Amino acid sequence: NAGEAAKAAAQIAGVAKVIHADGAQFEHGLAENVAAQVVALAGNYSHILFPATASGKNIAPRVAAKLDVAQISDITKVDSPDTFERPIYAGNAIATVQSADKVKVITVRTTGFDAAAATGGSAAVETASAAADAGKSKFLGQEIAASDRPELTAAKIIVSGGRAMGSSEKFHEVLEPLADKLGAAIGASRAAVDAGYAPNDLQVGQTGKIVAPQLYIACGISGAIQHLAGMKDSKVIVAINKDPEAPIFSVADYGLEADLFQAVPELVKAL
Repeated sequence: NAGEAAKAAAQIAGVAKVIHADGAQFEHGLAENVAAQVVALAGNYSHILFPATASGKNIAPRVAAKLDVAQISDITKVDSPDTFERPIYAGNAIATVQSADKVKVITVRTTGFDAAAATGGSAAVETASAAADAGKSKFLGQEIAASDRPELTAAKIIVSGGRAMGSSEKFHEVLEPLADKLGAAIGASRAAVDAGYAPNDLQVGQTGKIVAPQLYIACGISGAIQHLAGMKDSKVIVAINKDPEAPIFSVADYGLEADLFQAVPELVKAL
């Protein structure tokens, strides 16, 4: 039932053609089946791109392996049709990668590019025959954490908490009123997730989600390299930390050296 999605994709500015393949085997985006479909169509194209999301990272390597080419991962800039830039060493260096492969299979760090306009395009929608079910995996079920807040990677404002929150109770008690006031998503550092203060899907960082909201408020986050790699492209970064030496202040646009347990409730009152 991807017809509506195909129509919506055809409206996106810059899209020349939408290929619509439909079948029950694609319903849950199983990587084996989606990869088989992409490989079936790959012969017509020089570049095949995926977002560097959990789903994209699951499918792209399968496609690259089947096509016997090297995958180019997590690009943040296109220099030319065969040359791309990607962050390495937790974003501390940028590698320029050139590929001589006939087909380039690429994952894209979506926060590195501006979103295309959702309207203004008028692409043709072409129907492709669906690749058969690979039979290698099947969907059994899913447990999705329900939340009224925006999804972390799409949120315009994120309020994040770190190890200094001290407990799961304090994490929610202090951050939720601020997030509710701002209509923000809640994030967490790896230290906070490892300590059990927040669930894994809230983790921001190199080993979590890469985000670039308009406003990122870091509460009690020291700013480990791997956390900074996940949020330093945020437009405005506000850090609240009582340690004046915390590395988070080196990337913050606004820094408040204060006890977050006093500062955050005061900020909520002021809002």
